[in-house]
Amino acid sequence: MSGCDRYYQIARCFRDEDLRADRQPEFTQLDMEMSFMSQEEILDLNEQLICKIFKDVKGVELPRPFPRMTYKDAMERYGSDRPDTRFGMELSNVSDVLADSGFKVFSGSIKAGGVVKILPVPGGNDKVSNVQIKPGGDLFKEATEAGAKGLAFIRVRENGEFDTIGALKKGITEEQGKAILERTNAQAGDLLLFGAGPEDIVNISLDRLRLVLGKRFGLIDENQLNFLWVVDFPMFEWNAEEQRLEAIHHPFTAPNPEDMDDIKTARAVAYDIVLNGTEIGGGSLRIYQRDVQEKVFEAIGLSDEEANAKFGFLLDAFEFGTPPHGGIAYGLDRLVMIMTGEDSKRDTIAFPTTQQARCLLTDAPAGVDLKQLKELEVASTYKPKKKDEEEDE
Repeated sequence: MSGCDRYYQIARCFRDEDLRADRQPEFTQLDMEMSFMSQEEILDLNEQLICKIFKDVKGVELPRPFPRMTYKDAMERYGSDRPDTRFGMELSNVSDVLADSGFKVFSGSIKAGGVVKILPVPGGNDKVSNVQIKPGGDLFKEATEAGAKGLAFIRVRENGEFDTIGALKKGITEEQGKAILERTNAQAGDLLLFGAGPEDIVNISLDRLRLVLGKRFGLIDENQLNFLWVVDFPMFEWNAEEQRLEAIHHPFTAPNPEDMDDIKTARAVAYDIVLNGTEIGGGSLRIYQRDVQEKVFEAIGLSDEEANAKFGFLLDAFEFGTPPHGGIAYGLDRLVMIMTGEDSKRDTIAFPTTQQARCLLTDAPAGVDLKQLKELEVASTYKPKKKDEEEDE
């Protein structure tokens, strides 16, 4: 729109989000935006970039093209939109098999619109005890901390027989049991862990268990580099708190032209690049037509008045021939963290913050005096409580 047909920048960014090992409130972003580029051309360009970085820095030749997986496939098979594909243990959806199960936890979850999935653990009978997967056990705790209400399981024995306990044992017919073994390709000695409930909770909890067990059993080759493009994200997700749709990436992401008949269920022309289960970058093609942008604003609940008040400049710019364009941005610190084999971004950036977002070296964030606020023409909205005033006195 500005007349600059493409740019490439290294930007310092600040983001208010929960802190984890691979997140910091301040980070460095490698960003590019280009006009007249298709998704295929952007992905190809960035594969070349990544290959050159790893060749020059690590002396590693990466095979191309990088594999691709749709968002839907990633969530179904791994329960994650950034799957670690260095090992197996893929999830199996058995909702159709157990829809009329006598075990009410399963059938009830499915009737309520949820799912039942299984995480198969090869050789798990000898590696995982009942204590670990029952209430109080470490694996049970991993699942419940991710939102699951419990953790059902089946131990596969010889000749396709299986052991389970309580109501679950009575709630699965012989026919259902055979279908489960066939669906999961389970062998004697395998352990099957079940997740039942809302699909998002099931995916999060089983993905968490998969990663914990994969690491614990040494299934992950730490020297392996598995790149993956995750594509075809949904445009929107439901915000239950606000009772409305919201954009998964941002409301300027272009919808797939094939899905324009129903914008609310459309796929986005968006893509994330994942390395060993960690997202290192993401981008999309952008909307460049006014009517399409207005449909997206309408889908997320913006009235025409609100859209014009907040983004009128953008909508007006589309009237003057904005070119098709798209781009991608990388979290540079996160990429460095993976390339150096570190487990935390705190080890790859200057002035890292704690989980409370404080810098131990500079003691930031710190207070400012009235003179500084006046110079910046910033007014403090803090109103001290009576207790605070008494303590100051």
